[in-house]
Amino acid sequence: MRTVKAWAATSATDPLTETTIERRDVGEHDVLIEIAYAGICHSDIHTGRSEWGPANYPVVVGHEIAGTVVEVGPGVTKHAVGDRVGVGCMVNSCGECAACLAGNEQYCPKQVGTYNATDVDGTITQGGYSTHVVVTEDFVLRIPEGLALDVAAPLLCAGITTWSPLRRWNVAEGSKVAVVGLGGLGHMAVQLAVALGAEVTVLSQSLKKQEDGLALGATDYRATSDETTFTDLRGQFDLIISTVSAPLDIAEFMSLLRPEGTMVNLGGPPEPFAVPAFSLIAGSKNLAGSLIGGIPATQEMLDFCAEKGIGSQVEVIPAEKVNEAWERVLASDVRYRFVIDAATI
Repeated sequence: MRTVKAWAATSATDPLTETTIERRDVGEHDVLIEIAYAGICHSDIHTGRSEWGPANYPVVVGHEIAGTVVEVGPGVTKHAVGDRVGVGCMVNSCGECAACLAGNEQYCPKQVGTYNATDVDGTITQGGYSTHVVVTEDFVLRIPEGLALDVAAPLLCAGITTWSPLRRWNVAEGSKVAVVGLGGLGHMAVQLAVALGAEVTVLSQSLKKQEDGLALGATDYRATSDETTFTDLRGQFDLIISTVSAPLDIAEFMSLLRPEGTMVNLGGPPEPFAVPAFSLIAGSKNLAGSLIGGIPATQEMLDFCAEKGIGSQVEVIPAEKVNEAWERVLASDVRYRFVIDAATI
């Protein structure tokens, strides 16, 4: 075991504090990564504050991890010391079920989350708000040279979460896509959809980020608080990607789809959706969800981002500002992802 520095939540109400945690020794197929940057995802806050169920305190969160390999186990073949690598929302799975064999490890019933989960050795996983992490080689991603580590870190969650539905629903040249919300996920969805050849419209509560949305490649930006938006855009889109965790009038948004179009929900609002049956039946429309993505898809996304020059727009902070950053995330006061400089931990 090795002792490393970290920032941890010790309760649902107390601020994160400096601490030390134990990382396992590097095993046969393990990779030891010196973390350079760790993105701050809203999921970190939900977990740290026990909003998605009780956390195993103290808990170190963070599943947008970028860094460098500093040690590998004797059986490792996929990575070498000095490689630029990343770790996302998972650090293990069974490797044998149909989901794993298809490269969809996120659906494995034994999938192990990067933090607040029980690993195969019975220990509780601890995330990226730390200086080092040990991960089995199959869940370590290669970060291409064309991507800076700070802008690459959020791709391990925000990037793959938005890439998956774009690929699953075959977004390509000529597709018309709407993105609901321009935040950490939304700003990635816009960039990726545009790079795939789609015509993209951003749907947001207000126009305060309109300039940003258009600069990212969107051709239109509409306020959902304006009732004319839903009349002007009726029946326009092949795919709507909702990145928000707020309640939505599903019938209104479904009206914006073309026949056989799909609305995909990535956010997790606490209230159940109210879905009028005829908002689906009329036009044979679909309401779907999407969960991150498997390891092959994540590597595909990283390679695509490097090729197209796409990265997350980040604000790099020292670790001592993590509590302030959490509050700013809750206030939507970030454009568009906080990233912790792990050298300051």
